[in-house]
Amino acid sequence: MVELEIKKQYGKFRLDVGFKSEKKRIGILGASGCGKSLTLKSIAGIERPEKGRIVIDGVTLFDAGKNIFLKPQKRKVGYLFQNYALFPNMTVEQNIGIGFTGNKEDKQKMVEQLLHHFQLDGLEKLYPSKLSGGQQQRTALARIMAYEPDLILLDEPFSALDAYLRERMLTELMEMLSDYEGTVIMVSHSRDEIYSFSEEILVIEDGHGICQGSVKEVFNAPRYKTAARLTGCKNIADVCRMDAQTVYVKDWDVQLTFKRRTVSENVKAIGIRAHDLIPVYGTISGAMLKVKEWKSVDYPFERKYFIQCESGCEDFCWFVQREISATLEEKGMPDALAFPEEKVLFLEG
Repeated sequence: MVELEIKKQYGKFRLDVGFKSEKKRIGILGASGCGKSLTLKSIAGIERPEKGRIVIDGVTLFDAGKNIFLKPQKRKVGYLFQNYALFPNMTVEQNIGIGFTGNKEDKQKMVEQLLHHFQLDGLEKLYPSKLSGGQQQRTALARIMAYEPDLILLDEPFSALDAYLRERMLTELMEMLSDYEGTVIMVSHSRDEIYSFSEEILVIEDGHGICQGSVKEVFNAPRYKTAARLTGCKNIADVCRMDAQTVYVKDWDVQLTFKRRTVSENVKAIGIRAHDLIPVYGTISGAMLKVKEWKSVDYPFERKYFIQCESGCEDFCWFVQREISATLEEKGMPDALAFPEEKVLFLEG
């Protein structure tokens, strides 16, 4: 179990994050500069919070009230930095074995086992400069595993890679960690990485945790505008709640009436994902966005439309898969776009 309560002032920036989870794969999602890395550094002991506590599997690493602050080397926490932080003047096997404190024979046996587990056989005498990005990552992970950590922290491990390499290395990382029984926390600004890797996620905005839950739960019902944007929702607008079934969206000039859902008084905005809109030809009625003008951009497997509404809104997004694009080429652009009731996100602010 991971239990965090971290409070610290960094100049003008205030970190105030708390969450509790029993899951083994936890993701922290947030924009650059929101406090994700500072949270990891606090867990690792690189930064000391002013207030709060950090408990991992019943072991207290930090408790301001009890004046407990374990040094990083006593925390059994493995930290994978963005650049992997390998020692450039050491070979692969030297990097892996650097922190081992046992005898020479046990160390050699442990290094050989890790070389094989992380598919580094034959690379043991090479220096980091001769390794590919994936090989460097595997070496860094092997070095972490030599410590037998209770917790592994992954700090934007794919941020410097292109899209293809990110996907491939994420897959490799998940395979390498598949038999690791400890907890892994990964921070990222990429919703795809977080969604693929995590069982549970925490969303951070400006140093504050704004929502936590299972990955599917948060993506399906992000609750807050920032969380909706971070999970990929392109269309978000403030609403005026008219009653328990009806809202008016001024920016889009659309009144939405929900027959199977109740709009609570906390709802201040709605969102609709760009893939969830339905094209409508002919009669326009009900919860539909009238299409006035549009621009489009073609991608290999979809076409993205940027719609100008009759209300004047110019940044409404509609993403269309290739199958629907063929219909649009035949029938032309629709007169309106409909909002499926079950796809509308209710947002509190």
